[in-house]
Amino acid sequence: MVRLMFQDEARFGRINKAKYCWCPKGSRPVVPSQLVREYRYAYGVVDPLRGDLFFLVLPYANKECMKIFINELSNEYPDDIILLVCDKASWHTSTSLDVPQNIRMLFLPPATPEMNPIEQIWKELRKSFKNEIFKTLKKVIDRLCEAILALSKSTIKSITGRQWILDVF
Repeated sequence: MVRLMFQDEARFGRINKAKYCWCPKGSRPVVPSQLVREYRYAYGVVDPLRGDLFFLVLPYANKECMKIFINELSNEYPDDIILLVCDKASWHTSTSLDVPQNIRMLFLPPATPEMNPIEQIWKELRKSFKNEIFKTLKKVIDRLCEAILALSKSTIKSITGRQWILDVF
């Protein structure tokens, strides 16, 4: 089977930004904030046609972590040919990146995140982090994993199933 999958990475950590929230009229909300610079990167792919997803949480956004990710993705779908659509981050285009036999990488034009439907998944996942501080990086990772596991196939298809993708594929 040929699979069209869109890939990206996103950083999740202990720095938070205040987001809008409800409070009684005439009062001002109190929103916690912290500036701890601890992060992990979620590497993910989504298949807008089938609603499938595959994610790994890794320590860095670099060539070595990308190698781990695409090898695990290849192992997850060993009998499929994966058309992996991604941006042109340096770790995606490195000539020393050993791409598994069942993965073909396709690159989006520069500066076009709106063409990558996984960007909408990041927005959805970030809703789980709204106006909250985390005591440890492990708690951030645990929340991220919970949010990823809560995504259903129908939600993924709804968020990522752009008409141009459905029409072409």
